[in-house]
Amino acid sequence: MRSSTPMNSTALACILAALAMLGPFAIDTYLPAFPAIQQSLQAHTLEVQQTLTAYMLSFAVMTLWHGALSDSFGRRNVILIALSVFAVASFGCASAHNIHYLWGFRILQGVSAGAGMVVGRAIIRDLYEGPEAEKLLSLVTMIFSIAPAIAPILGGWLVGIWGWRAIFLLLFGYTVVLWIACYRWLPESLTIDKRQAFSADFLWSSYRQVFRSRLFYLKAGTIAFNFAGLFLYISAAPAFITQHLKLGADQFGWQFVPTVGGIFLGALAANRMAGKLTVWVQVNAGFCFLIGAAFTNVVYHALFAPQLFWSVMPLFFYAFGMSLVAPGATLLVLDLFPEIRGVVASCQSASVTFVSALIAGLVAPALDHAVFSLALGQLTCCVIAASLWYSGRRFSRSHM
Repeated sequence: MRSSTPMNSTALACILAALAMLGPFAIDTYLPAFPAIQQSLQAHTLEVQQTLTAYMLSFAVMTLWHGALSDSFGRRNVILIALSVFAVASFGCASAHNIHYLWGFRILQGVSAGAGMVVGRAIIRDLYEGPEAEKLLSLVTMIFSIAPAIAPILGGWLVGIWGWRAIFLLLFGYTVVLWIACYRWLPESLTIDKRQAFSADFLWSSYRQVFRSRLFYLKAGTIAFNFAGLFLYISAAPAFITQHLKLGADQFGWQFVPTVGGIFLGALAANRMAGKLTVWVQVNAGFCFLIGAAFTNVVYHALFAPQLFWSVMPLFFYAFGMSLVAPGATLLVLDLFPEIRGVVASCQSASVTFVSALIAGLVAPALDHAVFSLALGQLTCCVIAASLWYSGRRFSRSHM
C-alpha cells in the first residue's frame, strides 16, 4: 500500500473532519426525504423512521470494534477498508427497490460510517498531547460542523430536483473522493511495534478494563448525554420543522444553521481557551450555557406557542455549550487507558451512539408531539450529563 506523506495539523484536521462528516451526511441529508421514501417504496411512516434506527444501532455496535481493529492493524488501514464498505452501501441504498433492502444497506452504512470518527480521535491523541491535542480536536469540530448545516439543506434540494436516490449517490461520490484523499495523504500514526496482537484474550481484557472503570462511565456519559439533548432535536426535525414550525421540506436550515453555528463558535472558543484555562473551568462554562439554554427553552414553551426565532435560538446556545465541554472531556476519556487508546475511543463513541439510537428510536417518537416535551427532554439530558461530570470529579478527587 502506498506510503503516506507527512501532513501539517491543519491539513490533518481537514481530512479527519471530512471523515467525521460521513455520520451527519448519512443522517441529516436524508431526513427531508422521509415522505418521498415512504411514497416511493410504499412503506409505513414507522418503517421509514426505522431506517434511521437501524443505521444508528449498527453504527453503535461497530464503533466498539473500529478502535480495537486499529490498535491491531493500524489506523489508516481500518479507515480505508471502512470507506470502501460505506461506498458500496451508499450505492446499494440508492438502488433499493423496497424498504427492507434500504434497511439492509443502511445497516451496512452504519457498520462502516463510524471508523473515521473513532480512529480519527485516536490518531490525534497518538500524534499530539495536552493543549495541542485539544486545539486539534476543536479544529476538527469546527470544520466538521459544516456538515450538519449544509446536509439537510442539500438533502431538501436534491429531493426536490432529482429525488431521494440522488442523496445516496452523492454520498457514494463523496466517499470515493475521500478514499482517494486518505490513500494519498492520511498518515499512519500507530507504528507496527506499538500495535497490539488481535486475539480474544487481548480484546476481552481490554474491553473488561474499560467497562469496569467507573470513571469511564462518568466521563463518557457526560459526552453522550450532552449530545443526546441535541440529537433529540435532530431526530425530531421532520416533526419540529414541518408540523410545529409549519415550514417546508426545503427549510430545515432554520433549525440546523443555528445549531451548527453554536457548534462552530463553541469549538472556536474551546480552541482559543486550550492551554489558557483548565479543563475544569472550561467544562463549567460549557454547562452554564447547556443548562441555561435548555431551561430557557422549557420555560418559553411552557408559556408560549412555538415560533420560528424563539424556538430555534436555544439550540444555538445549547450547541455552543456542548462544544465547550466536548474537547476536554474527550481527552480525559482517551487518557484513562493510553496503551489501548483505540479501544477507549471505540467505547466512548459507542456510548454516544447507543444513547443516540435510543433517543432516535424511542424518546424522539414519544416526545415529538409537542415542542415543550422536546425541550423538557433536552433539559433532562443535560442535567444527567452534568450530574455524571460532577460525580466523576468527586470520584477522581477521592481516589487521588
